[in-house]
Amino acid sequence: MMMRVATAAAAALALSLPATAAHAADTAPRAVPEVLPMGVAVSALPLAAEDRTGYQRTSFKHWNAGANPSDGCNTRMEVLIQEAIEAPEVGPGCTLTGGVWWSYYDDQRVTPAGALDIDHMVPLAEAWDSGASSWTAQKREAYANDLGQESSLVAVTARSNRSKADQDPSQWLPPSGSERVLCQYAAEWTATKLRWGLTVDEAERDRLTDIAAGCGSTDVVFTPAP
Repeated sequence: MMMRVATAAAAALALSLPATAAHAADTAPRAVPEVLPMGVAVSALPLAAEDRTGYQRTSFKHWNAGANPSDGCNTRMEVLIQEAIEAPEVGPGCTLTGGVWWSYYDDQRVTPAGALDIDHMVPLAEAWDSGASSWTAQKREAYANDLGQESSLVAVTARSNRSKADQDPSQWLPPSGSERVLCQYAAEWTATKLRWGLTVDEAERDRLTDIAAGCGSTDVVFTPAP
């Protein structure tokens, strides 16, 4: 699976952390990612019917102050900085100037930052349907601002994000249509559901299984959420 890679801008952001924060990051225990062949990963997803009763987008607080509350960049801005293929200039208040991004859903170079949406790989409504309805408000906020796994949040064109809306892979897939993109998307969707212990419905599981059959040696990499 192609993995989205953090850019030099992300490294620069990390280097700007206060020494105490950097030391804490270095010494804190880190969970070891799990790696599963895609077909095995899909089969590990628990099957359950979906239920959207009571869903409100406001049940998932976002965007919050992000990984480093002192830097002035909220979660949205931190994702943009991490995923830029040409680093933007980061100004006061985390204003971004310049920069270029690659929206892999539709194979588009994008600039400026304001032309991008930050997509929840598994949409908030879908997460609610799949288990998040029983979570605490704090866990839903953590989900909606998940910077702990690259596949959870992705910068894409507003057009592709709004076309996707809250649909699962049985209803929507990236318009690029290439096998590479299809396999990456299905693997990242599966990784996000495994990370957060979310379920799949029958149609969703069947579509993911069909995709996995054509993705050869693609692996699903995920770290269970804290």
